[in-house]
Amino acid sequence: MSTTMFRRTLLTGVIGITATLAACGEKPASKPAAKLPETVTIAAISYTYQGKPTFNGLSQVVINQGWLEGELKKKGVALNWLPVPTSVGGPLINEGFAAKRIDFAGYGDFPALIAKSGGVDIRAITSSGQGNNAYLIVRKGLEAKSIEDLKGKSLAIHRGRPWELTLAKLLDSKGLKLTDFKIYNLNPQAAYSALAAGKVDAVFTLSEAILQEDKGAGTIIWSTKSNPEWKMRTGLFARTEFTTQNPELTQTVVNAYIKAAHWASQPENRAAFLELASRGNNPTSVLERDYANEGGDWKDHFSPIIDQGFVSHFDDVSKYTFENKLVQKEVASRDFIDPTFVNKGIDELGLTGFWKETPVTGPVQ
Repeated sequence: MSTTMFRRTLLTGVIGITATLAACGEKPASKPAAKLPETVTIAAISYTYQGKPTFNGLSQVVINQGWLEGELKKKGVALNWLPVPTSVGGPLINEGFAAKRIDFAGYGDFPALIAKSGGVDIRAITSSGQGNNAYLIVRKGLEAKSIEDLKGKSLAIHRGRPWELTLAKLLDSKGLKLTDFKIYNLNPQAAYSALAAGKVDAVFTLSEAILQEDKGAGTIIWSTKSNPEWKMRTGLFARTEFTTQNPELTQTVVNAYIKAAHWASQPENRAAFLELASRGNNPTSVLERDYANEGGDWKDHFSPIIDQGFVSHFDDVSKYTFENKLVQKEVASRDFIDPTFVNKGIDELGLTGFWKETPVTGPVQ
């Protein structure tokens, strides 16, 4: 289903509801304007840079542009940014959503879906691009050229993190399972230390693998550059209660992220974006290699579109987390994804057709 079909489906539903009301001779009851909240709080993964928090990806671009803060100020609403360290990212954001301490958050597919399955009513309202690469790196001196060569050996991965599904798809494509390996559930930093010390044979992780290779700790033997449809996905998520009660504020927030994505998409802003991104864990040289040799246009790395590729990915995440007992309830994408705001924002900002859609993924068999 294309983005255009998404819009048609949504429009058809609205027309149907309107026609039903008209046939019954009823008019929606007028309600007094709801009081706007004093503050909009957005949580995002952050790092410490020169003694101050700097935020991951497009959130820092939104801050630097200042447009969102200015628009909210016109409405008498303050903007609050909540920095979230990577070490506690998903769980802390989920706690914030559950306690209604935050209204929006930029983070990954697994923790967001775990929250939704656990009864926290949130929805994905924009994509944060076409995904993040995952890498398989083997320890120094190990003669392994493929995942098949690692069968029976030790493999470190942080279980329950978004790149676990990517590993599952790689294994599935080769007729392998997690049980074919000695799995060590380690957070990335612990995994890198174990790799450098030769205590594990391989680590499945994100772009930090490039930095570990540069340090001489190991050799990358596979990445999602060969299978881009397997990348992990991130997005902007929101409390459903907030979006229902404050649709105009929600649209303002979404438009700010679309504007940030459009800025980052410009080739002339590539160096500036990479400099911002390098304030996190990886230097610019690593980021350049992470983005290199992927094909397609630079701008498509930042597509906010909620397309069928995005939806099918979250269907895969829901199925995988449920079947592997990471959640107790399987979540339907229609209850978890709302393209309304991003579709409207793209139209309002004159960016229809600027970004291309992502390919549909396939579930782990």
